[in-house]
Amino acid sequence: MGITESYARGRRVLGDRLPVVVTALLCGVLAVDLLRRLATGDLGGANLLGYLWEGLVVGLSIGLAGVGLSMTYSILNFANFGHGDYVTSGAFAGWAATWAIAGFGQFDLTSLLFIGQLSTRELGVSIATTPLAILAGIVVAGAFTVALSLVIDRLVYRPMRDQGGISLLIASIGVALALRYVIYIVFGQRTRGLTNSQAAPEYTVAVGAGAVEIGAHQVTLVLVAGALMLGLHLLLQRTKLGKAMRAMADNEDLARVTGIPTERVVRFTWIIGGGLAGAGGFLIALERGTMNFQFGWVLLLLIFAAVILGGIGSVYGAMFGGVVMGVAQNLSLVWIPNEFSTVAAFAVMIFVLLFKPEGIFSGVTTA
Repeated sequence: MGITESYARGRRVLGDRLPVVVTALLCGVLAVDLLRRLATGDLGGANLLGYLWEGLVVGLSIGLAGVGLSMTYSILNFANFGHGDYVTSGAFAGWAATWAIAGFGQFDLTSLLFIGQLSTRELGVSIATTPLAILAGIVVAGAFTVALSLVIDRLVYRPMRDQGGISLLIASIGVALALRYVIYIVFGQRTRGLTNSQAAPEYTVAVGAGAVEIGAHQVTLVLVAGALMLGLHLLLQRTKLGKAMRAMADNEDLARVTGIPTERVVRFTWIIGGGLAGAGGFLIALERGTMNFQFGWVLLLLIFAAVILGGIGSVYGAMFGGVVMGVAQNLSLVWIPNEFSTVAAFAVMIFVLLFKPEGIFSGVTTA
C-alpha cells in the first residue's frame, strides 16, 4: 500500500469517524479540566462526591421507572408512551395512601385528599416521623399501578395485540392523555407536597475539608430501588417465569411453539413493569417532596433516553442507562448551570450511541 493510498484511507476513516473523534477529544478535555479543578482546589472532593451521590439517586429512580418500559418493548414489541403516566398514577396513589394513614384520626379523608389546604408541615410526613405511612405508600403505589396496567391491557392493548407496534404505540399515546387528564380532574393542577423535608434527618459525611449531605429520603430511595432491582434480577435468572420471559423476549414464535404460556408471560410483564413504575414514581416524589399531574410525562423523555442508552429491550440496560444519565446530569454541574444539566445527560447519550448505536447492552434482551 503506497503512501498516497494510506493517506487517502486515513482521511476517509477520519471523515467517517469525525463526530466520534471530536466527542472523544471533548471528553478528554473535560476530564483533564476536572482533574485540574480538583488539584487547584476550584472543586472540592466533597462537592464532587455530592454530585456523584445526587446522580446515583436520580439515576436509580430513572432506571427503576425505565425497567417496565424496556420489558414492554422487548416482550410486547411496542414503545409504551403511557408509561410516564403510570409513574404519575403510582405517585398519586402512594401519596393518597401515605396522607390517609398519616392523617388518620386528625383530619377527615376529604380534607386530606381533595379540598383541604393542609401543608406538609402540618401533617409532618417523612420517613423519620411516619415510616409506616411511607412504606404503605410504596406498596400501594406499586399495587395500584399493577392493577391499572392489567385493566388497561385488558381493555386497550389485548384486543389490538395482533395489529402491530404502530397501532399499539398510538393507542399508548391515547392512554397517556386519558390517564393524565383523569388525574387532573380528580386532584387538580396544583403541585402537591408529599413530605415535610424539614422533618427528615440529613446525615453529614466528612470528606477532606468539606462534607456530603445525605438525606433520609435519598437513602430510602437507594435502598428500596436497589432491593427491587436485585429482586427482579433473581426472578429473571432463578425462576421458571424469568426464563420464560427471557425466551419470549428472544423469540416469541419459538417460545409459543415450545409450549411457553405467552399470555401468562404478557400478564406478568405488565405486573412487574407496572409495579416498578408505580413504586419508582412514589420514590421520585418522596425524594423531591412534590409532584403534579404532569410529573411522569416530563420524566418520560429522560426515561426513554436511559432505556435507549442502555439498549432498548434490555432490563439491565435500562437500569445502567438510568444511572449513567443521572450521574451525567449531576456531574455536568461542575461546568454548566443547573438549567442546562438535562442537555448534558442527552449529550452523553448521543456520545455513547455514536460508538454503540444500539445501546450499551445491545443484543441482550430482558436479561
